[in-house]
Amino acid sequence: MHNNLRRFAFDYASSEERQIDQGDDQSSIHFPTVFLFIGTKVSDAIAPIIQINERKWDNNAGVMYAHVVSRDWTAASADLKQGTSGIYSGSSVPSHSEDDRDEAGKAHEQNKMQTRVTRLELPVHTTGKSMSQRKDVYTQLHQDEGHLLELNRMLRQISYSIAEYGRLYASFDRIHVAVITRVDDPLNVFVPEISLLAKDIFNQSFKSVQMDLYALISEKEQMESFGYDSSLGVAFLRELDYMQSSQYSFHAPLHVTEDGISIPVVHSAAPLFDLAYLLSDKNERGISSTHDLEDNCEIICHMSLLKNRKLTDVSHEQQGERYNNTSFKNNIMTEDGRQGYVSAGFSRVKRPNESIALTVMYQLYRELVVRMSDIQMRSSIEKLEVLGLTPADVASVTAGIVPDDHAIQDMSGIMTHGISYSQLKHMTLREAEQALFGDGCEAYFRDNFIRAAELRMSQHSAAEQLHQHVQQTLSKHPDISLFQLYEWTNEANEAESIWRDFHGLIRDKSKVLESVRGELEQMYQESVDEQSFQRLPLMDKHNVRSFIRCFFDKVYRYKLEMLRLEMELAWYREYETALGQLHAACSRQVRVMKQVEHELHQAARSMIREADDYIGQNIIEYYQLVTAAVMQDIEAKRGEGSFFEDRFMGNFSQLAEAGAEALTDKLMAVCKQHILTAAPFHQTFEEELLRRANVTVDYSNREVLSKDELFKKLYRTLEEHAVIHIRLLDYTHEHRYEEKYFFGDRSSEFIRYALSTDETSRIYKLGCVHERRSSGVEKLNLMGGFHVEDMMYYRNGKVYYDSYAQNGYEFHGINPDLLPDIR
Repeated sequence: MHNNLRRFAFDYASSEERQIDQGDDQSSIHFPTVFLFIGTKVSDAIAPIIQINERKWDNNAGVMYAHVVSRDWTAASADLKQGTSGIYSGSSVPSHSEDDRDEAGKAHEQNKMQTRVTRLELPVHTTGKSMSQRKDVYTQLHQDEGHLLELNRMLRQISYSIAEYGRLYASFDRIHVAVITRVDDPLNVFVPEISLLAKDIFNQSFKSVQMDLYALISEKEQMESFGYDSSLGVAFLRELDYMQSSQYSFHAPLHVTEDGISIPVVHSAAPLFDLAYLLSDKNERGISSTHDLEDNCEIICHMSLLKNRKLTDVSHEQQGERYNNTSFKNNIMTEDGRQGYVSAGFSRVKRPNESIALTVMYQLYRELVVRMSDIQMRSSIEKLEVLGLTPADVASVTAGIVPDDHAIQDMSGIMTHGISYSQLKHMTLREAEQALFGDGCEAYFRDNFIRAAELRMSQHSAAEQLHQHVQQTLSKHPDISLFQLYEWTNEANEAESIWRDFHGLIRDKSKVLESVRGELEQMYQESVDEQSFQRLPLMDKHNVRSFIRCFFDKVYRYKLEMLRLEMELAWYREYETALGQLHAACSRQVRVMKQVEHELHQAARSMIREADDYIGQNIIEYYQLVTAAVMQDIEAKRGEGSFFEDRFMGNFSQLAEAGAEALTDKLMAVCKQHILTAAPFHQTFEEELLRRANVTVDYSNREVLSKDELFKKLYRTLEEHAVIHIRLLDYTHEHRYEEKYFFGDRSSEFIRYALSTDETSRIYKLGCVHERRSSGVEKLNLMGGFHVEDMMYYRNGKVYYDSYAQNGYEFHGINPDLLPDIR
């Protein structure tokens, strides 16, 4: 249930972000783009990046994704069981943000990714430790041309696939390649070879290839093997310094044909990557959070868009605010030509749709429970009528069980013993019955009345009868709720339940039965001569027949009435058991409803806690009012009690009996179809936030929180959360250069406010990527110009690197003498 609720929230948020009529557009990338993931440890980033691109880019179908992994990835994957190397499509490991989804949801997402990722498994192992692991991996790959051939095939396959999506791009002159790896993954020893081979193959289809590196740093995972992993990270950073130097050159026979002919790949003296981005899971304040991986994925996607965006609305694309890659590179380069590294921070302010969806669902449920709990006072007879327990109801049931009194007339055909009336008239009725019929009447009544009634009684189910009656009554009276049935059948609550009256009916029926038994016994003591029937002189047989008719009509009709009372009492007893069963069912259903309420409340609170403290404020309070107002509007149009009709929630008792999941599924459907589609849920994010901040204050009322105050808080929130994802020894290092970009509607009030704030005093470039939207705004802060020696990760890790090297560990495939000195 928890997973279903969160999936509902995520689905609603995704659908809201895709609502074109809401005012949101997707951006487009200008040139084809390939994301090339290298190593096992970067697997967690694949699914989030694909999902972000699908959400943000309208031509995302043409984006290619490739993953080069070691054999350990297959061993660790629960989804792929292949043990051979080669090219195949496979799903990426789900990101941490998907942990809340159930297994079926994960499988669905992974299957969806299978068609997006081309994966090459190399027959090397990169887990565990060895004294020359990176060097051995490098050597293995260079010694076996078969692996290089598979790599060639994969990259060519991607190049050919891109051509199929030519109509999605504005230009095919250039291709953008984003190489993504983890600094501590041993497979990144092969980054130059994979990157340059990709560039060489793509150059055959495109006029130019622009390639960037995104190196992820995970400091949180380095707990058990911090020394070794830190050494691996420092080794890669040393190699990266070499790759990014202006003197870096490369020459190796990487290009392999199907006939095994090798062709050299040559790279003349120049940095390998256009820019190298270093993104850690700790920001420059030394703080980490559970969303760092997702934020880094957002940075990669937004940076890719910033460098490769198709301009659609020229009027909003002001030259002074646009990103200029050449200018940025020049600003992060030292006077001696050394290229600086780049890091970034990302933040988003938007309507918290996930929190809103779950909160509205919870408030909808609470409102429904309130309506169901608003118990109207009902009389005892009304409660008994609902449960089918009035004397008339019971009499109606037993009328079909006990034979009618016409059958008494058939008893006159019972054979009699030869006896005169003169002999009978001094007898009691009991003596006369024995003298005339012996045990014949008793046997006949037992066989044709008592046993027939018992048989019919056994064919009736009091529990089924009670259920059917209750359901029929509830369909006619939707104002009667499950909670009322629960209270009415609760024997522990005599004040509200029907049990006192029900037991009273049983007592009364028992007393009547005892009274009838007594009267029958007295009747049997009466003499024949006392009875009222026609007697004719000298007509003995006539008088006997007249007496017999009188006897049956008087005694056995009384016995038939007594049988009817016994059957009614037996029916009451069965109903007593059925009422207990009904209460047990109601108790289960009430527990389910309470469980659902608890789960909804917990899910809403949990989702709100995940939102920013400011952006998530007053969600419960505000949407309680909004939901109640929307429901009242629906009831005003469709009638009171309409939420309990089949077109809305329907029968709560049946839903609760089906279980919490069935109930929440129905609730989701009603919420999605009838509540979340209402006008109050289609405000711009600024207006929604302002209304929520003031809870009940109108948007036009500036006395509590004005637009200007709101915008100040939004601006500050975005800046505080877009902290750079790298920790440096000195925040204000010599070559620090910053640019900041908003992603949002350039014509919106907030963006205009943000671009004008501190306009004359700011020391960084501030721009805006125009995207027509009303659901929120995002901010990407770029900081470049630092070097590896400025990084706390590098400064801390080189101690381990030096020590491991002194103890015989070899970390490089190439000659270490080619690498820059350890700084």
